[in-house]
Amino acid sequence: MSLDPFGAHFDDVGVRYRASWRMTQQGTVAKEAGGVALDGATCVFPAGAITGLLGRNGAGKTSLLGLLAGFRRPTAGRVRVGPEGQEQDPWENPAILSGVQLVRESGDVMAEEDVSTTLKHYATMRPEWDSDYADRLLDLFEIDVEKTPAALSRGKRSALGATIGLAARAPLTIFDEVYLGMDAPTRYAFYDELLKDYAEHPRTIILSSHLVEESERLFEHVVVVDRGRVLLAEPADDMRARGTSLTGSAAAVDHLAAGHRVLHRQELGPTVMVTLEGALTEREEAEAADSGVQVGAVPLQDLFVHLTRTTAPKETD
Repeated sequence: MSLDPFGAHFDDVGVRYRASWRMTQQGTVAKEAGGVALDGATCVFPAGAITGLLGRNGAGKTSLLGLLAGFRRPTAGRVRVGPEGQEQDPWENPAILSGVQLVRESGDVMAEEDVSTTLKHYATMRPEWDSDYADRLLDLFEIDVEKTPAALSRGKRSALGATIGLAARAPLTIFDEVYLGMDAPTRYAFYDELLKDYAEHPRTIILSSHLVEESERLFEHVVVVDRGRVLLAEPADDMRARGTSLTGSAAAVDHLAAGHRVLHRQELGPTVMVTLEGALTEREEAEAADSGVQVGAVPLQDLFVHLTRTTAPKETD
């Protein structure tokens, strides 16, 4: 199997969880309701690109990533992973799964063994593992390899996960909320290392994140999941072009907004600010200038919030 960057395709994928039983702290048995995690999800994760996977809590992101890593099969539809033109079903497929590295915030590590033991394990499992790079990252994040992961702080455990994901250099590398627990300097050091190593060693990277504002500079492609459905999947620049903000007098703004989908509206005394889906025409831009309405871009995070704020997730990831 080639070690070219892996892409991934979802075709009308559904994931449904059955009802289950669990033991409570009181020693009784309680029934956990089942539900739908993904419903007709269709999208592409382009090979050789950094994709931001965005969605509110319970939108279905973790279920989607679990399919890529071969943790389960879809209830419906088809998942394909691999180099362009060679995509295969990842389920129980060693040739594909050896090239997929999923890093979860919980940490897939040997919690009671020292960190060096976990790193040796990954070195034997990942064909492209770079031990020298892993050592540099451990120094950067100040991780003591003689400690067990269980003895590390939450932030250090997250940094250990980031180290594993970067040093594995897998054709498909997935970071599922890996930044949780990291302080701001560590998160930004992680982002910088990701960009630098991605440029030097091209591969496909999926970054699931709630911190859209600080991570959006990494994204070349964006997939937004909402209530188990793929709301959009497109180049990041196309998503950024989806929103336009208008600020000015209520009458002038409302006139320009007519005919557009209004994603958000805020009134500040006589001044109104609205967020529209899509761009203004040249004629509308000229009208905005003549009427004193300020036209601006919408940050990716704000656009994500406005696109998903009208729906509430029903299931947990």
